[in-house]
Amino acid sequence: MKRKERPTLLKEASTPGRRGYLPPVSDVPPVPAGELIPQSFLRQTALALPELSEMEVTRHFNSLAQRSFGVDQGFYPLGSCTMKYNPKVLEELSQLPGFQGLHPLQEETTVQGALALLHYAEEVFSTITGMDEFTLQPAAGAHGELTGLLIIKAALLEQGETDRDTILIPDSAHGTNPASAALVGFKVQTVPTSPAGIIEPETLKPYLNSNVAGLMLTNPNTLGLFEEKILTITKMIHDIGGQVYCDGANLNAILGWARPGDMGFDLIHLNLHKTFATPHGGGGPGAGPVGVKKHLAKYLPIPRVVSTPEGWHWQYDLPHSIGKIKGYWGHFGVIIKALAYILQLGYAGLKQVSSDAVLAANYLQTLLKEVYHLPYDTPCMHEFVLSGLRDEQSKINTLDLAKGLIDFGVHPPTIYFPLIVPEAMMIEPTEAVTLELLNSFVTIMKELARLAKEEPEALKTAPRTTPVRRLNEAQAARHPILKW
Repeated sequence: MKRKERPTLLKEASTPGRRGYLPPVSDVPPVPAGELIPQSFLRQTALALPELSEMEVTRHFNSLAQRSFGVDQGFYPLGSCTMKYNPKVLEELSQLPGFQGLHPLQEETTVQGALALLHYAEEVFSTITGMDEFTLQPAAGAHGELTGLLIIKAALLEQGETDRDTILIPDSAHGTNPASAALVGFKVQTVPTSPAGIIEPETLKPYLNSNVAGLMLTNPNTLGLFEEKILTITKMIHDIGGQVYCDGANLNAILGWARPGDMGFDLIHLNLHKTFATPHGGGGPGAGPVGVKKHLAKYLPIPRVVSTPEGWHWQYDLPHSIGKIKGYWGHFGVIIKALAYILQLGYAGLKQVSSDAVLAANYLQTLLKEVYHLPYDTPCMHEFVLSGLRDEQSKINTLDLAKGLIDFGVHPPTIYFPLIVPEAMMIEPTEAVTLELLNSFVTIMKELARLAKEEPEALKTAPRTTPVRRLNEAQAARHPILKW
């Protein structure tokens, strides 16, 4: 029987002339049109904004919020993008008047504490990663990748090595890696992963030549496995004159135990939302600080925070810098949250974070491989990748399993990635989960396997408990309805 559409009160709520709030009248004299902005750039017609009462707006956004699912609502074992719980004290600290009331264009003498905090954050990130210097400007992880690759390119240009135009990237890498390299103008060469799920030196060797500018690598990698040959790999790249870039997305797995700088990496970006408990996704903004070894420090973006006898200052006179890559000085509030998280935990606490995250992932992997394919059956780090059900007769695919999880109040993990794993389902529990929650998740996953065998239609039509049922994804992508 065809399901009837749920009735709605309104299709389009906007009504001409309706309003709920009027901002105060500006006391700043208007600037004549065309004086600051060329006349040709000015709008000739008003924006077609919806006109609604305050009640309508409030109800609309509250309705959307009630449909949302986040890490504060339930289990979020996403995989690839670490969905950590964000302690609420971090929000309170970042909203202190002394922080929130600052303006980026204030005189340096009035923001000495903020400048000192930024410099201290750079030192803390350097200590954790084993790098020498950091920039806090990048707005997110992919922006950090772009910054790092621009630094590599600037170094090559100064050295006159313009023939080095290729970046090597494993086939299991995050999709932003090749995208960032291409955006900077590099060619991308894919390096295949071994049957063990890691990069082997012998596999890498044929790709090494004088055109290689560097290697981008995530360690632990996207399969949740530690690159055991990392010291050999970084040496091989250095021996041909290349740089080694660390995608720091998975740093949560090795906090306090290992440092990318000690593994031979020359650059790294950090995803503060993935490792240091700052908001993720719609709760952003994010931040993607970039750290480098000394030989690349002169290329970092300007301005840099420096200490002089007169106090803290922004330094712009750095001729080798790649320039500014973000408006103002980065996402200051996010940096505060990350720094507070680190100071709250301390060195021992950071080690405990990674230990608990790795333990939780291995616990789930051990129990779930009883009913799901585990293509890389070896102890994992912070995450692991399953490959569909063990029941070869099942007509249920990974998408059906992911939709089924929603009916049990669990956010689906990343599916169909990495691309090298068929029917991939990447699971990352993080350190904040309890044993009871882990056991509950295992029970749910085994129940999905039972439904796949005995009641497959229940999964083919899932989810059935949500305001919006399963969509025709191809149609939704090609013909989205963006208003109602």
